[in-house]
Amino acid sequence: MSESTATDRLRDLLDALPDALRRQVLSHASWTSRRADSYERLAFLGDSVLELAVSTHLFRTLDADRFGAGRLTEVRAGTVSGAACRGVAERLEVPRRMAEVAPDNLQTRVADLTRTERVLASVCEAIIGACFLEHGYETTAVAVVEAFAPELGEALDHPADHKSKLQEWLMARGRAVVYNVVEELGEPHARTFVVEATVEGAAVGSGRGRSKKLAEQEAAREALVTLGV
Repeated sequence: MSESTATDRLRDLLDALPDALRRQVLSHASWTSRRADSYERLAFLGDSVLELAVSTHLFRTLDADRFGAGRLTEVRAGTVSGAACRGVAERLEVPRRMAEVAPDNLQTRVADLTRTERVLASVCEAIIGACFLEHGYETTAVAVVEAFAPELGEALDHPADHKSKLQEWLMARGRAVVYNVVEELGEPHARTFVVEATVEGAAVGSGRGRSKKLAEQEAAREALVTLGV
């Protein structure tokens, strides 16, 4: 399956959503009368559906002797990262879709928002959450696994180690990075960590993950972008 066709099934599910739900999926809180009418709560739901769909697929398809729990976690992290969700959102033409539902006087704002990974990744998760509510888990999970197939292939072929890359780049310049947990979200059994990467006291990246290690990798990846590495 090519990258251009990987999202076909998820696109069809998105297009089949009721108008009100599809509009909510694509609405930023800055132009809704109530924050609850934006995509944020759907993104919260979709994040869990995405992780479950990909986790189940990895568990069933990857060799148990080669892929233990630790390696499965790393592959999943690469597959469902913010950058991965952004890629799927772009293939679903989320920037165009958001512009179509936004008020005319906020088109410049939409253009700015849809340049950011955080917004595109959140809308991607919201799409998944809405499809789960409307079409059910099994149908949505199949579409999700297909949509993220290019990202899964990349995660398997090129395991990411953003922390090492960042550390090596900084060491060559006599600098160092410090990672700090700035927030812990969720219940103790399902904790999400938010980590900030700082260099010489300045924040250069932030990331979140189900473990501190994964959150640090995301923060390092964002730091590499910030520093132009």
